[in-house]
Parts: sequence; C-alpha cells; structure tokens
Amino acid sequence: MSASDIVEEFSLMPDSEKLQLLLEYSEGLPDIPAKYGENPELMERVEECQAPVFIAVEGDETAVELFFSAPREAPTTRGFAAVLHAALNAKTAQEIIDLDDDFPGQLGLEKLISPLRVRGMRGMLFRIKRKTKELVAS
Repeated sequence: MSASDIVEEFSLMPDSEKLQLLLEYSEGLPDIPAKYGENPELMERVEECQAPVFIAVEGDETAVELFFSAPREAPTTRGFAAVLHAALNAKTAQEIIDLDDDFPGQLGLEKLISPLRVRGMRGMLFRIKRKTKELVAS
C-alpha cells in the first residue's frame, strides 16, 4: 500500500470513524524480529512519543525495512507506527526520503487527537527519514 493510498483511505472516512481505522492499523503492526527483542539497544527511541516507541531501519537504496516496537497499551501510537510501516516498509530509500513531511497531517487526525500524539508520529517519520539517509550514505 502506498502513502497516497493511505491518505485517500483516511480522507474517505468520516471523522467519527478515523480513530477506529487507526486502531485497526494498530492491530496489524508486525512484531519485531528476535534480534531486536534480545538487543533493544539496536533500536532508536522516539523521544517525541509519550509511549515508549522504538524504531530500526535496515536495507539499502533499493528496499528499506522498518521495524517498530510500540506497546499494545498505546493503540493510537501503535496505530501511527503501523500506518508508517504500511506506507513505507519495503519502499526505496528515495520514496521514503521524498514522502511529504506533512504526511501525518494529511491523515486528517489532527483535530481528533492531541497535538502531542501528532508530534509523536512526526517524530517517527523524521527518524525514519534520517536513518534512511544514513543507510544510503554508508
């Protein structure tokens, strides 16, 4: 699924159903590989998130793999992670770098959730882009 598909999916939903869609995404976030579970220091904490969220980025310019650790007790934050995973996982480095920085705002959730939560999603996206640029540079 592309980022534009996800934006369209959210835009077609009435506001009253957007949070439910986000929660549905949260249920589909893949578990992290064992190597990250056994070595959490290999993941980077997303400080902007109220809940403890960690990310890892692997791959090269042709395909980037994203891994998120987000607690089930924080379904909104977990939903953001799952949306970013759906939009960006297995994409090229350039596709990730080119994603509009306002992608979180394009989902139409800003009036439904607290600014702190939106800041958390923006923090996740910022780190994914930075880590992707680091992958390409190395």
